[in-house]
Amino acid sequence: MQLSSTQFISMIIVLILASIPGLLAAKKVKSEADYSVGGRKAGSVLVAGTIIGTIVGAAATIGTAQLGYKVGISAWWFTLGSGIALVVMALFYAKPLRNSGLTTISEFLVINYGEKAGPMSSIAATAGIFLSIVASMLTAIHLIAGVFQVNLIEASAVIMVVVLLSVFLGGISGSGMAGLVKVGLIFGTIFIAGIWAYNDLGGIGGIKMTFPTTPWLSMFAGGKEKVLYNISSLIIGVISTQSYIQALFSASDSKKAAIGCIVAAVIVIPIGLPSAIIGMSVQISNPGINSIDALPIYLLHYMPDWLGGAAIAALILSALWSISGLVLGCGTMVSRDIFKAVFCLNDHRVLLWINRSFVFLITLAAEIVVFYNSDSYVLDWTYLSMALRGAGIFLPLTFAILFKNKVPARAGLLSMIAGIFVALTWKLLFPEAKDTLFPSLAFNLIFLLPGVVWAMTQENKKNKVVSKK
Repeated sequence: MQLSSTQFISMIIVLILASIPGLLAAKKVKSEADYSVGGRKAGSVLVAGTIIGTIVGAAATIGTAQLGYKVGISAWWFTLGSGIALVVMALFYAKPLRNSGLTTISEFLVINYGEKAGPMSSIAATAGIFLSIVASMLTAIHLIAGVFQVNLIEASAVIMVVVLLSVFLGGISGSGMAGLVKVGLIFGTIFIAGIWAYNDLGGIGGIKMTFPTTPWLSMFAGGKEKVLYNISSLIIGVISTQSYIQALFSASDSKKAAIGCIVAAVIVIPIGLPSAIIGMSVQISNPGINSIDALPIYLLHYMPDWLGGAAIAALILSALWSISGLVLGCGTMVSRDIFKAVFCLNDHRVLLWINRSFVFLITLAAEIVVFYNSDSYVLDWTYLSMALRGAGIFLPLTFAILFKNKVPARAGLLSMIAGIFVALTWKLLFPEAKDTLFPSLAFNLIFLLPGVVWAMTQENKKNKVVSKK
């Protein structure tokens, strides 16, 4: 990926300008609350920016183009499913979560299921989010190494610096402002490139002549069962992710939280389509390349130099800001759900630096994992991540919202333990099993449904006794 001087200058200018919001946001951070939820002053636009800044990362751009290069248009499902998940979040979760006045998912579950639910949900959420960080890190390291002609260690150092600038200092405000900048960059570069690739392929007629319907032009490549699993894991994973829920907690009220989710959904849904089309175009022009390089190769070799350089900067920032938003979610859970809740640490300045320290440590750990899995598929990590974080959180969280004060604490806690245990062991017990998500949800329900039925039965009995009196 040798850049021309015009491409390099264009990329550097965009990278420098886009780093400014995080530095400006850092001036507003005076406490851990400012860092993690921005003082709960965010409007719908900043809520949307925070969500987009995290969800539109390597998987939505480079990962989607990689899969488009391999199987075609069905690669679009990642951003399509993510958008659907955000609509569901806006309709059913935004209001009760924001009105709770809390900061983490774990705190919400503790209120409903007792103190032991905190560590359980933190383990599930952190493990799942960590896999998403690995997915974004995988593309970021390869991209930076290729663009700047450096080795993987030097590329990882660049990632660390950008994470520190975008979220280490500014927290969720820096993440939200970065997300808004990302929207402009993606729509100003990747969408233009997608239109360019569409025309290169000869429009819809040329695409139909060039590619067989199966699998290239089918939205169900790999089978309907696989598509159902991927969409389910996305919806469940997004709703179970601290990084997205944290954006809701930062809103000034529940209405702005819901509107922010809808705005993010409208922007996220179409983003994967141009990336998938670019992947298909590169399959025709460069059939022998490493699939993870499909999108950057198209941007550098088939776009005007100034636009290609800006687009490469957009890809780099897209991956890095996604990492930043995810590690912020992990850092917040560690500082509040472990150091504050378990160790009773209440000094806001100390919690702030614990949060920041874990942002650094989690980023470093993800880089180490990538070094040992450098040839893996981005979306494989992403879908696995979504399924794992949902196994112990999604249904317990949903039941706590839908059946407020009607789920026995023990039933909720046991459902979380069962879901996490099944997610971690199902493939070991049944090697031929295709997924762990649905078995985990089934074991959640084994405890949740009887618990709700029992609680409602007891409530009805009490009501009858009261009415007789």
